[in-house]
Amino acid sequence: MKLYQWVMPILGLLLIPMSASAKTEETSSLSEIVGKASGMQTKITEDGVVRLGWPRQDVAVTVDGMSLAPPAGLGSWAAFKPAHEGVMLMGDTVVFEDEITPAMDAALAHGLEVTALHNHFVFDDPPVYFMHIGGMGDSAKLAEGVKATWDAIKAVRKEHPQPQRRFSGGVPELTGKFNVEQLQDLLKSTPELNGKVVKFTFGREGKMHGVPVGASMGLSTWAAFSGNDQFAAVAGDFIMTADEVQPVIKSLRENGIHIVALHNHMMGETPAFYFLHYWGKGPAANLAKGIKKALDTQKQ
Repeated sequence: MKLYQWVMPILGLLLIPMSASAKTEETSSLSEIVGKASGMQTKITEDGVVRLGWPRQDVAVTVDGMSLAPPAGLGSWAAFKPAHEGVMLMGDTVVFEDEITPAMDAALAHGLEVTALHNHFVFDDPPVYFMHIGGMGDSAKLAEGVKATWDAIKAVRKEHPQPQRRFSGGVPELTGKFNVEQLQDLLKSTPELNGKVVKFTFGREGKMHGVPVGASMGLSTWAAFSGNDQFAAVAGDFIMTADEVQPVIKSLRENGIHIVALHNHMMGETPAFYFLHYWGKGPAANLAKGIKKALDTQKQ
């Protein structure tokens, strides 16, 4: 037998434990950094992921009339894994309706991405939503972002122990009296007038299972104004590609418009589209300006 034929297997056996040891050391170091930056206890999983957890025991929730314990689906979590660009973060945050905007603003302010906002239950009381977060980069900064997001939620609950069921501010009077020409000029589009509602639609094109589709098949952004010119409410939906999601979210929030859902509507489309639902209140012209700024962030 030649020398290399018996030396190489031995070297291989020696290298495997060293690699595993280095990986364990890397995970332990990550755990220490995340724990220190977040001020929370970490857990290391068998596959080398560092996790934070926060069971929502502060608000009692029922689903379909049954009291729901945190382990049954009311736990916030954040997971950190070494990656080629530093550390990868993925997480899911339990939010009640009045916590959504403060939690989202805190996450965005600390460089985290908001990747989904939706419900996991029906017939839940109070209504529970789940805000998914992500990020890539420095482990300490990501952990600080998670802490800030969760701290924002705790601040809301400290002020109001029970979730509030509406946004602050008044309720628009539904007169339907709008300066339609002004809105049309601001949004650079012709609206549809339906009773007391003024609705703008902005179509996109794509393919579904290879078939060309457009606005009439659901590929559209829209904005529907109710109330009146001085004090309106706008409800709407943004269609976005993956790289447009974060810019649109940030633009809407910078202009005081709330994000109320973020998810997909279809499968098999090209390109892949995501949909963001929003709600805002204020002077109609200001709302229109905010929507236009978000539209301008998109590459079409």
